Amino acid sequence: MSDTADRNDTAPSRSGNENRSVRELVDSGHAMERDEGKDLIASDRVEGTAVFRPDGEKIGRIHNFMVGKRNGRVEYAVMSFGGFLGLGAEHRPVPWEALDYDTDLGGYVLSAEEDTLKASPTLPDDRNVAWDRAYAAQIYGYWGIPY
Repeated sequence: MSDTADRNDTAPSRSGNENRSVRELVDSGHAMERDEGKDLIASDRVEGTAVFRPDGEKIGRIHNFMVGKRNGRVEYAVMSFGGFLGLGAEHRPVPWEALDYDTDLGGYVLSAEEDTLKASPTLPDDRNVAWDRAYAAQIYGYWGIPY
């Protein structure tokens, strides 16, 4: 299938825009539904997703995540805790493997006691971090996950 054919495919009928092409929807600024599949999710849908304790208490949100430039592997979720409207929030890197997605909660679950979470490493406000193997070993080690 050519690129031109891809851009001109009709949008899914669930969107309520049966007769508009994908290109028309993108050009008009309308959000499009996506079906990434049961095992995949678009990165912009992960950002902002709630993080819960195993008991269902909301403890934060995914601010962003860090992906290896060469291997494409998600290494960390940078979680946002506290603050108001994004101001004053603390950002803490958590190994991706420390999170489990819970479909019932519609978010990620982090199994950590309150004191473990509060003592976890934070990112400095300027985000000037050496995202190298030594830093990874520190973060993964803190969370008890092999790197």
